[in-house]
Amino acid sequence: MLKELRIKNLAIIDDLKVGFEEGFNVLTGETGTGKSIIVDSLNLVFGSRAQSDFVRSGEKEAVIQAYFEVRGQVDLPEIGIDPADGLIIRRSISSAGKSKAYINDVQVSMQGLSEMGKSLIDIHGQHEHQSLLSVEKHRFFLDSFGKLHEYRSSVENIYLEVSALKEKLLALRQREQERVRRTEFLRFQIAEIDAASLKPGEKEALVEDRAILSNLNKLRELSETAYGMIYGAEGSCVEKMSAIISTLKEISSIDHGAGEIQTLLEAAMPLIEDASAALRSHKDTYDIDPERLDNLEERLELIRKLEKKYGEGIEAVLHYRDEAVNELETLEKINEEAGTCESRLSLLEERLADAARQLTDKRRRAAKKMEALIRNELMELAFGHPEFLIDIKPAGIAQHGADAVEFLFSANPGEQPKPLLKIASGGELSRVMLALKSVFAEYDNIPVLIFDEVDSGVGGKTAEHVGEKLRRLSSRHQVLCATHLPQIASMADFHVKVEKRERGSRVFVEVREVTGDDRLSEIARMLSGTITEVSLRHAKELLEKSRPGLKGDHEVNRTARVAGKGAGLFS
Repeated sequence: MLKELRIKNLAIIDDLKVGFEEGFNVLTGETGTGKSIIVDSLNLVFGSRAQSDFVRSGEKEAVIQAYFEVRGQVDLPEIGIDPADGLIIRRSISSAGKSKAYINDVQVSMQGLSEMGKSLIDIHGQHEHQSLLSVEKHRFFLDSFGKLHEYRSSVENIYLEVSALKEKLLALRQREQERVRRTEFLRFQIAEIDAASLKPGEKEALVEDRAILSNLNKLRELSETAYGMIYGAEGSCVEKMSAIISTLKEISSIDHGAGEIQTLLEAAMPLIEDASAALRSHKDTYDIDPERLDNLEERLELIRKLEKKYGEGIEAVLHYRDEAVNELETLEKINEEAGTCESRLSLLEERLADAARQLTDKRRRAAKKMEALIRNELMELAFGHPEFLIDIKPAGIAQHGADAVEFLFSANPGEQPKPLLKIASGGELSRVMLALKSVFAEYDNIPVLIFDEVDSGVGGKTAEHVGEKLRRLSSRHQVLCATHLPQIASMADFHVKVEKRERGSRVFVEVREVTGDDRLSEIARMLSGTITEVSLRHAKELLEKSRPGLKGDHEVNRTARVAGKGAGLFS
């Protein structure tokens, strides 16, 4: 419930505090006194677009603050704020056009503010503010009435999955040609590397072989020299070693201490002979073979070309080949993935069509019930034979289903129902809007309903029906209504009068609760424009008729809940 609204420096309002009560609240006052500014301030406090010229001339900022007492089941958004002790919602608008918002002194975004507003308050204006005039929202209202959100969510979830699969499949198909080219290229590269039969460490071995083959003459010459020095030539190592051993034997026959040296040399002799034999075999391998060198050069050139394409070193080339194989396998699997997507898409499209059919069926059933309820509401609002239809036409399947929904209305028998936007009479439109809101209000948990001159264009007996409808709504919601009609004002539980006054050279707005004789005078003014004995008598009769048991000129005055100045939430 909205308990208090405080407005500072907004348009012609300097500092205003307005209190509200449970049930049916009305704001009255002559045209131009500021009733609409008060309603607009509630739009602003919940995130509607603000402009710098909203700030009162000469002031740095405007501030709007609303205090809500949260009771019962209210679906508030999760923003990390405990509403148990109420909600103080504040918005400031600077003269530079900047805006800040707070809930219980915690700064929030405009989006967070708007989401909170959707849960707390529904402002029902005369024309552009009437969301029910938006054809795009008719489907949402029907789904809300029929409690079809679960069915709609099912359609939406399947639709989103279908859309994602379609996008994926389109992407797969768009890459088809590129994928074919890439697949062929990868196969060529893999085949080229495989044909080379590369082995790790092969390049190093080939480089070494080439070095040997390129120096055969020198190697043969060196190896022949080494062999001669060890064994083959006169005075070779073997020959000298034999002579040394013979000499040591002669020494050892005399000096036994030299026998150990003799033994060591005799042990070395077989090793030297083995080395000479090995050297003789190795030098025989240095045969000049030009063809072998050419083959080796060709092999190294092949490796160099592969390295230039795929990376330095045989290991890098082989690694590239492995990566190419993996990529090729992935690309080849894409064809399988596309087939899987197509199969999955076909199944999901069937499910989507079935879910959309179920939703359409539920909507048609809910529409019949809703049409009957709204017709009853319209008859209570002084339409003799109203016709209200919910036109449901097939449309392409989307996330909201496969239906185009529009509300149609006819006030007179024999007239074809027309879209709400084509209703010519403002009074008829206001009553249709009130009927719709009355039906929807029974099916939502929004605690505060605000009607800004929804009574425009109606009067007399019809005005009484509008007032009765608003009063009935106030049994389930707190209702605030800005009105010019005494028939409506007389039915309120709480009556606030808005007046524009001058102080010095400045205009300011004053708001006060009217009770007792003051209320009687205000109703009289609304009846005839002036307060006379006749208008006072009519006002008294109207109050007694509208509020049985409540005597206008004997009602006990209550403590004022509103004031033009003073302490409050801003203190």
